[in-house]
Amino acid sequence: MLPVTDKLYGSRFFVRELQSDGRPGRLTATPLFLSLLLVELSDVLFAVDSVPAIFAITTDPYIVYTSNIFAVLGLRALYFALSDVIRRFEHLKAAMGLLLGLAGVKIFYNVLFGKIDPMVSLAVTLSVLIGGVAYSFWRTRPAAPKTSADGPTERRNTSAVPPG
Repeated sequence: MLPVTDKLYGSRFFVRELQSDGRPGRLTATPLFLSLLLVELSDVLFAVDSVPAIFAITTDPYIVYTSNIFAVLGLRALYFALSDVIRRFEHLKAAMGLLLGLAGVKIFYNVLFGKIDPMVSLAVTLSVLIGGVAYSFWRTRPAAPKTSADGPTERRNTSAVPPG
């Protein structure tokens, strides 16, 4: 239904490739357009998926509508913020994976034994996130200068330009 090129053309969504005789061909989509389409489709699916969840809390249509709009807008910004933060804190990804596992355990715990106090859940979440950040800081800290029994060792100047 929609012709798509095999290669990217910078930041263009649609291009007219040249035919063998040099004339412009038909308008074709680039793989970048397909990527944009999938991202926007996932936003719409997320919004539709969260509608029943918000109706379980309230039936006010204004709150349902605005909460879904803000969720879609905020999640994209949160994704980009987290993608930058995860590069800096290499162990935060593992902490977030642990949180997802704990969320699954919490669901089963709620079914079998009853609800967990929200403050306990929040405390565990914050502890895991802070622990992941702290562990990342600890593991990626700069190396301390070497010391000997007489005190710190002298640093040699290894630059190509002589001091002075």
